[in-house]
This record gives sequence, C-alpha cells and structure tokens, in this order.
Amino acid sequence: MRNYRWIVFVLFAVLLVALAACGREPEPTAVPSPQPTQACPEPEPCPVCPECEEPLVEDVPFEELWAASPHADASSIAFSYWDGNDPAEIPVACAKCHSATGYLDFLGVDGSEFGVVNNPASVGTVVNCVACHNEATTAMTSVVFPSGIEITGLGDEARCMQCHQGRASTTQVLTAIENLGLSEDLDTVNDELGFINIHYYAAAATLYGSEAQGGFQYPDKLYDTKFEHVAGYDTCITCHNPHTLELELDTCAVCHNGVATFEDLKDIRMAGSLVDFDGDGDTSKGLYYEIEGLQQMTMQAIQAYAREVSGTPIVYDSHAHPYFFIDTNDNGEIDPDEAAYGNRYNAWTGRLLQAAFNYQVSKKDPGAYAHGGKYIIQLLYDSIEDLNSVITTPVDLTAASRDDAGHFNASSITFRYWDAQEAVPGTCARCHSGSGLPLFLQEGVNISAAPTSGLNCSTCHEDVSTFTLYEVGEVRFPSGVSLDSGNAGSNMCLNCHQGRQSGVGVEAAITRAGVGDDTVTEALSFMNPHYAPAGGTLYGTEVQGAYEYAGNAYNGHFTHVQMANTCVQCHDTHSLEVNVNTCSTCHSQVSSAEDLQLIRFSEIDFDGDGDVSEGLAGEIASMKAFLLEAIMDYAMDNTDADAIVYSSARHPYFFIDSNENRVADADEVNAANRYVTWTPRLLRAAYNYQWVSKDPGAYAHNPMYTMQILYDSLQDIGADVSGMTRPEVPQE
Repeated sequence: MRNYRWIVFVLFAVLLVALAACGREPEPTAVPSPQPTQACPEPEPCPVCPECEEPLVEDVPFEELWAASPHADASSIAFSYWDGNDPAEIPVACAKCHSATGYLDFLGVDGSEFGVVNNPASVGTVVNCVACHNEATTAMTSVVFPSGIEITGLGDEARCMQCHQGRASTTQVLTAIENLGLSEDLDTVNDELGFINIHYYAAAATLYGSEAQGGFQYPDKLYDTKFEHVAGYDTCITCHNPHTLELELDTCAVCHNGVATFEDLKDIRMAGSLVDFDGDGDTSKGLYYEIEGLQQMTMQAIQAYAREVSGTPIVYDSHAHPYFFIDTNDNGEIDPDEAAYGNRYNAWTGRLLQAAFNYQVSKKDPGAYAHGGKYIIQLLYDSIEDLNSVITTPVDLTAASRDDAGHFNASSITFRYWDAQEAVPGTCARCHSGSGLPLFLQEGVNISAAPTSGLNCSTCHEDVSTFTLYEVGEVRFPSGVSLDSGNAGSNMCLNCHQGRQSGVGVEAAITRAGVGDDTVTEALSFMNPHYAPAGGTLYGTEVQGAYEYAGNAYNGHFTHVQMANTCVQCHDTHSLEVNVNTCSTCHSQVSSAEDLQLIRFSEIDFDGDGDVSEGLAGEIASMKAFLLEAIMDYAMDNTDADAIVYSSARHPYFFIDSNENRVADADEVNAANRYVTWTPRLLRAAYNYQWVSKDPGAYAHNPMYTMQILYDSLQDIGADVSGMTRPEVPQE
C-alpha cells in the first residue's frame, strides 16, 4: 500500500511539471564546447611603467605666432581645396606645398627619395612645425627651380624657397611651344596649346630673376639677376618673420623713411631707380605703381593681339582658373558669365602664351615690386615690345624704359659679362661689382667677386641708414699720377671713370717692342683704354690718359665755372643724367641733354669744314671720323700690315678687313679675326681713337684736350691737317 502511494506521488509531480511547461518555448539543446588541444599559455606580466619625466619643452616656441599665420590656416583654400575629393587626398603634384606630410615626403624624411613626392597626402594638415624643423631641412642648402636651375649656397631660406618658387618657367613655356612645332611660327593658333600658369606666391622666382628664369625670358635679352638688398636683409627670413610671415616693418623703416604700414611699402622708390618705366612722366611714385602701369599696357597689347592675330578676343580674371577667358561680347572686360572654365581661352599662339605667362607672373606675386621689381618690369616691357612687332597699332613705349641708369642697370653687359664664369676677376671687380669699390678703398687692392645686380647703396655709402659716403682722398690713375679733386664725391667717381690704360703705358709697350714707328711687330697688340674714362679726359695732361706725342703741349684740367666744376655738380649721382638746368643758367640754348652738343665758345674752325656755328661736339666728331679713315688708309698703304676695320661694340674693336671694303662685316667681327699687324704709329693713333670713342662726353669734359690728341694723331699717321686748327694751350 505504501509503495502504491509513492508511485502516485511521483506521477502527480510529473503532471505538474508538464503543465507548467506548456506556457513557454522549450529550452534549446545545449552543445558542449570543444575541449582545447593544448594548455593556454601563461600571460606575460605587464611591464612596470616608468615615472614620467617633465617634458623637455613646456611650451612650443613661437606656437602662438605660427597659429595666426597663413601656414596654420586649415580652413584656407590652400589646405582645404581637396577635402571634398573622393578619395579625400591631396594629389602628388600638389602635396609638397599643401600638406606637412607631402613636404616631409618630398624631403625624404619618411625614408623615401629626396626631391620627389611619392604618394598623395591625406587632407587635414597644414605647414606645421615639423615641416620646417627636421633633420633634412637643417642640412638643406640648395633649391632646384622649375627651370631645372639649382640655386646653391643657401641658408634657412631654402625651406621657404622649395614652395615659393612657382611651378613653371621659361623652360615649360618653350617646351610647350617646341613640342607643337611652333618655334618658327609664333603667330598661328594651335588648339593643343593651353595656358601655362606659374602658380601662386612665386616670390623666390621673382627674387632670383634670371638666375631662376621664373618668367619667360625672350632670347637675346639680358635680365636682372637676384635683387640684392642691403647686407643682412636679402633673404626670405630676414625680411619676413618666419612664423607669422609678416614683414619686419620696423626694420624697413630704418632706411625707408615714412614706412609705417604695409601700404607704405608700395611708395618706396630708391635713388637707384629714377627712370620712367611706364612712361607716364611720373618718376616719384613707388616701383609698385610703375609695375601696375606696365601691367595695364601689357594687357592692352595682349587684347590687341588676340583680336587681330588670334582672331578671338581675350579677357583676364585673377581669381578664376584658368585666368584667361574668351571675351564673348568683346567689351574688353571680364563679365561674370565669362569667368567659367567652359569659356576658357582656346586660341593660343606661341607669342600670346609667352606674353600671357609673363603677365600672370607679375600678378601672382603680390610682393614682386619688393622681391625683384626690375626683373618684372623687364618681363612686361619685353612682352609688350614682342607683341608690338606684329600688331598694327602698337602700345606706345616711346616714353617707357626697360632698364635703370648705368650704375643700376643690372641687366647690362657691364654687370652680366661674367655670369657664366660665376666670378668677376679682381682686375674688373672694383668697378663691375657692388662690393669691389668698398674693398679697394679699404685695402687698396681687389680680389674676384661674385657677379652682382649693378652697384648698390653700400657701394658708395658706408652707412646706408644715414647714406654717409666713404671717405675718399687721392685717386691714383693708370699713368701712376695721384690726384685729389678736392671733392670726396668726385673722387669716388674718379676711382672708376679714369680708364684702365694711359699714354704712359702705350709708350712703355712701344719702347719694349724696340722697333721703328712703321715696323710691324708681334710684340704689340691693341691696348684698350676701357669705357667712360671721363676723369682721364677731364684732367687732360695732368693724368696723361690719352697718348700725348713727344714735343707737344696739352691742356690740363678743364676748369669750368664754380657751380659746375665737379662730377657730382654736373651729373645727378644716381640717374647719371646731366643737370641740364644748371647748364642752361649760362648756356641759353640748352633745354635738353641733346642741346649740350650745340655749345660752342670759340670762333675757330678746328676741323676745317668751314662751319664755325656747329657745337664743339660736331668739331670733335668730324676729326674723329677723319682719324678712322686715316687709320684705314695707313694700314692699306703699309705692305706688311693687314687692312683694318673698327667695331665699337665688339672687343677687341679692331679687326682684319678681310674683303678690304672698309666696313666691319659680321663675319669679320670676332676675336679670331682680331687685328694683329700693329706698328707703333698705328697703335698710337688707334689708342687715341678709342679713347675719344669711349668717352661720349669728351666734348664737355675737356674739348680742347680732346681735339689736341685727335689733331696730333692725324698729323702723325700722315693725314692732311692743313685745313684744321690745333687748339692752343693756355699760357699760365
């Protein structure tokens, strides 16, 4: 009975459990976990964290200055342009200068090749501290420009110049033209030719001028090299704060009076730039405005050419790529609907591309007037001149100027002759480099010097903040004579404007040759007195610059009136122009520099042509022409000598007249054909002819002395001087 009750109890319990399960889902069948095949390794113990030391740098130096600069502005178009790209990355062609990672890639800091960007850069970076401060930049001393030219010997400014150099140059423009076979046909439209953009803020290209060839440089033209500012302020980081990028205005104001704001910089015009570049008659405005005037003239020429030669009008917008557009309504102005990529200009010729490229170069460096203003002026002037050559109504360049006056004409052969050698020899450096004269005044000797952009302020001024001149006493001339003009400024001029030979030197060479006056000898060669020997002419026989014939007396210093008796009284020391107003005080017929040649204060017919009304310049010109004819006659009559011909523009000036036509033909004017069959008599006459030729102001510096040496040269070489009159030497 007891067993029965137990069985009933168990069945009842099972029934209750079954009823409870009816209200829910059945539990899933459990799957047993696999057993590990090996024992789990024991975990390594965590390393003991060292105690953190104090940071080496509590605050990043100059961080606040940098944070407010354009280099740190992540929202600017320079760093955010590619944010919407898919993928969001900066292309290889742009990464170098628009991201820190791209610049480091270019430098090879990431282990890649130096000078090449290997990968696109991620967006979101700027030019940060590590971009400029790293192992590669501290060792960097050179920069390769888009032209392929490498500028060496740089300091920390190399970091700036890697990006601020532009992305195109003369090379890219020429290559594009050559690749399409347009080099010999610059005026045919080619639809494959497009605009080439130098890119933005190419300050280093402007600064280094022809050394970097950032602008399009026309063949057979010489251009300014690096703009040389005063020592200590001629690099990016000495003029700009390297972290804020702002100009150091307080420093500018030390020499440039009146500079208090950035706008004031546009008004700067140094005494070395006194010519009227844009031809508007105003030489007092800043160089910025001269460039602005030439930009307007260049655009005028570009638009005239586009209408007339390309056949499609053109307009420009500095803010819309690709900048040049079709002027659909031909109104000469950019309208909103024209500044669209689909309306980009498409009728390019080689000539138009060259000029447009230079126009863009001038526009995309807003500080061009300070970085290398005269280089930009030359590019614009040459562009106008080139376009003028093929349009029917040229832009008027009559009053405009391409280059500065002599001492500051940095593109002249006077300063560019030694560029290929990269050094001005010590024998030339005194007068053909900016640093040569100060060294000579201090040490009495010269050594070779780097080619420079003409003379500069510190060439003559020992203090460029007060513009105090160097103290200059006696000046030694090539003849060995030392002389003090009594005026420190004139003495400074005389150190260079004295010639490099003398009559004493010519006589010494003839004596060494030891032959008769009419004997040809290899022991003699032409001796060049050099250029602009005004001081030698001015002081006449006192310094014996010209060759003076034995037994004859000659005039000494030409003493003018008291207010016009020195170099710096008669010439503006910077423009070098004659102070015409001073001359007109006594010479009533003088109202321009050309009128100076009309001055005559003698009734004697010196040249024997019967004209006693012409200026003394005319008398000298006639006698000089007679002397050249006499020199050629003498050479023809001497059976041992070659026929001779003269070229004023080519060293060594006297050449063999191969065809005996008495004309310096192109194939005769070369060093290999230089004249070599000299006699003492011929050398004396040729030297004096060159002396007068190379002093274009001889008629004013010392007219009587000049005519005396011409007369004596004519007489000695056998010319008929019976109708001429030799000026008398004043009796003391």
